[in-house]
Amino acid sequence: MTPEQLAEKILQALAALAADGTITVEGGLPRELKVERPKNPEHGDYATNVAMQLGKRAGLNPRQFAELLAAKLRDDEAITAVEIAGPGFINLRVAADAQGKVAQSILEAGEKYGTSDSLQGRTINLEFISANPTGPLHLGHTRWAAVGDALARVLTAAGASVSREFYINDRGNQMDKFGESLRAAAHGHKIPEDGYHGEYILELAQRIVAEIPDILTLPEDEQLVAFREAGYERQLKEQQEQLEHFRTKFDVWFSERSLHEQDGVPHAIQKLRDQGHLYEADDALWMRTTDFTDDKDRVLIRSNGEPTYFASDAAYYVNKRERGFETCIYLLGADHHGYVNRLKAIAACAGDDPEHNIEILIGQLVKILKGGEEMRLSKRAGTIVTLAELVEEGGVDGLRYTLCRYPADSPLTLDIEEMTRQASENPVFYVQYAHARLASILRNADELGIKLDEFDPGLLSHEREGDLLRALAEFPRVVATAAELREPHRIARYLEDTASAFHKFYDSCRVLPRGDEEVEPVHKARLTLVSATRTVLANGLDLLGVSAPERM
Repeated sequence: MTPEQLAEKILQALAALAADGTITVEGGLPRELKVERPKNPEHGDYATNVAMQLGKRAGLNPRQFAELLAAKLRDDEAITAVEIAGPGFINLRVAADAQGKVAQSILEAGEKYGTSDSLQGRTINLEFISANPTGPLHLGHTRWAAVGDALARVLTAAGASVSREFYINDRGNQMDKFGESLRAAAHGHKIPEDGYHGEYILELAQRIVAEIPDILTLPEDEQLVAFREAGYERQLKEQQEQLEHFRTKFDVWFSERSLHEQDGVPHAIQKLRDQGHLYEADDALWMRTTDFTDDKDRVLIRSNGEPTYFASDAAYYVNKRERGFETCIYLLGADHHGYVNRLKAIAACAGDDPEHNIEILIGQLVKILKGGEEMRLSKRAGTIVTLAELVEEGGVDGLRYTLCRYPADSPLTLDIEEMTRQASENPVFYVQYAHARLASILRNADELGIKLDEFDPGLLSHEREGDLLRALAEFPRVVATAAELREPHRIARYLEDTASAFHKFYDSCRVLPRGDEEVEPVHKARLTLVSATRTVLANGLDLLGVSAPERM
């Protein structure tokens, strides 16, 4: 029995009490409620405070209300005990056969177990990397590559329709500086002080010349454009390949240029003008964002007629909404706190609800330690630690899991040695080892010719079996909560708790027969539980983009 199924039984009991006139609740009965696992297992398998919520509205004190509900619940064969505690908490114990059926339901659902329709019908645009195509992806991008991709997986599992978007900052002075840096490197000249430095610039320039030998014969102004565009194409491809290797996929690679080349900016400005939030001053066009909590109004078009970067931001938001996305989620770096109010102001000025149509998540800084020292410099990029180097040091699994394990809004220090250590103190190893151990048990069972054709759920009556079953039953709720709160780290913490519950179960309950022992029904029941646990760990690791190894 899952917590949701138990909650439904409580709702049915409440409905029965209301139908026969035993209770009358002012405002009616709730449509849904939650049951929780008590912190102290001695208090029962599950608990609810519904009597404390509804007692006063029914003209009863909570304990009186709880007594009426408890009497009704005791008639249910799936519930073995109902106790009232404190001011009106109801503690419940579930029958072993009812709890054991969770394992069967997990195997029937397979890869779908943990999914829900809690966000069904929601269309979400998730933009979680915004980068210039002028150099390697760095540490800041790496955190969002892991967390953003995991969040997209979690939102999808909760039923939302999600589009993952990478915003390419391919317009403006930085692109020209990139082109000039490449041209200077190709000619063996000194790169401008405000240009791009690092070995990758020389490598890229040499590659461009090798692939486009005529580029050095172009007129000087044409050379800059040619180097800029050739470098852009190759650097963007490298970013895409690195992210693919990091198991981070995007549905849309959106070019900032396209907003200007396809009249996206003029279109958005007209829409904002129609909403009545634009004005002209000092020969510039402004948006009155101070009407919506921004600290100052923002310039859209400068006095020289050039659109600002803020104009691109506004046009980009309007573009997303016109593509049909109900909610636009932005994942921004720690230095973008100032963007929160201005982006919400854009939504409000566009006629949207800034509390519903736009969300901004701010990620904090990450430090990487290697050998006790902070990694600061890149072999290829000079002053930044790159995604590629981090993957080489920590591995895809270790890096993704560790970055996803913590709330994104908390500063983070990662130790490469800790991340790659094959010991139970390393969380990713601990969870992956549990999965590999489960897979090994099932292989051994297969070698013994044991088939999971049927099992008696009532045989899963050991305390440790119950603990593990209740942990597995929580998975759909954990996923739905992680999606609702935009917190994929909840998945990692759940996996660690569930892996711990499995190890305790395995230490206490013999799964396979010894020597010449006959295969008993309890062996099949426990193997079914093992198979269900393996499914849940695999599904959870997949939500984080981390592999579930069969052997370690």
